[in-house]
Amino acid sequence: MIAPTLTTQRMTLTALTVDHWEANAEMWADPRTTEFIGGKPRPRNESWIRFVAGAGLWSLLGYGYWAFLDGDTGSLLGIGGLSQWERGIAELEGYPETGWAFTPDAWGRGYATEAMIAVLDWADHVARIPETRCIIDPGNAASHRVAAKLGYVQFAHSEGAIGPVHVYARKFGDKAGD
Repeated sequence: MIAPTLTTQRMTLTALTVDHWEANAEMWADPRTTEFIGGKPRPRNESWIRFVAGAGLWSLLGYGYWAFLDGDTGSLLGIGGLSQWERGIAELEGYPETGWAFTPDAWGRGYATEAMIAVLDWADHVARIPETRCIIDPGNAASHRVAAKLGYVQFAHSEGAIGPVHVYARKFGDKAGD
């Protein structure tokens, strides 16, 4: 299975392809992108492994990551979707984990909320996933706001391999998009 194409008012969410690779590598090499996601820029080889994994999750689990593309230009704005990264965080075990990351030029424009509303609509109505979870660095105020808009509720704090995180849960059909 590959990612279905989803559209929003301003974006196309599509399967990750090699065409998205260079923009993805550039995004993850930027310290602004990784400030709250691992804390340091990712080298190309690490970015490649995560990029391939995001695409490969589809064939293993029936869900995975999308490329979030500008609807007008086709340029990569970010990536995200549903995953299972085996992070060693007990509160994530048994649940698809939602995640999103955007190029710094796309920040502050509502793209994360817009893209993830489409992802969660797919998760609710097509994949019929009963509950998803996400983790967010305590200092990432923007992502905490996005999670709340998507209907996520914080229920735990963890000290996983990636550092301290707040853990959020969202049940099927919880309101997204306010």
